Amino acid sequence: MSINNKAAYHEYFIEQTYTAGLVLSGTEVKSLRAGKASFNDAYCLFHKGELYVKSLHISEYKMGTIYNHLPTQERKLLLTRKELKKLENKIKEKGYTIVPLKIFFSKEGWAKIEIGLGKGKKLHDKRETIKQRDNDRELQRFVR
Repeated sequence: MSINNKAAYHEYFIEQTYTAGLVLSGTEVKSLRAGKASFNDAYCLFHKGELYVKSLHISEYKMGTIYNHLPTQERKLLLTRKELKKLENKIKEKGYTIVPLKIFFSKEGWAKIEIGLGKGKKLHDKRETIKQRDNDRELQRFVR
């Protein structure tokens, strides 16, 4: 089971992807397993050399008590030091940003997030993407 950020591919050209671990509390994990997460306006930022995902909405666990989490709190991402340095240097360039793409659970049961290094699309690029998708859809109709 995974939760995807479809809008990210519409808004950005994704050049590289990385898989990172997420630092979560117990109720956050239970909500993710139930599929209660939203990527609306979610983005990644660096703070003191560490990468965090901000505005990722993980709904409160309905069976949680006073130990429930805040839905939009910052969550730390776990990457190697080498990957962090590479990403930090890349986002200093104009137009690059780090976007969360997908949340999933690994075979071992750990919550993981796939992040992408993206460069923002202009309006004409978005139109071109929509046109290409429509053409592919029409082609699939004729093939069947």
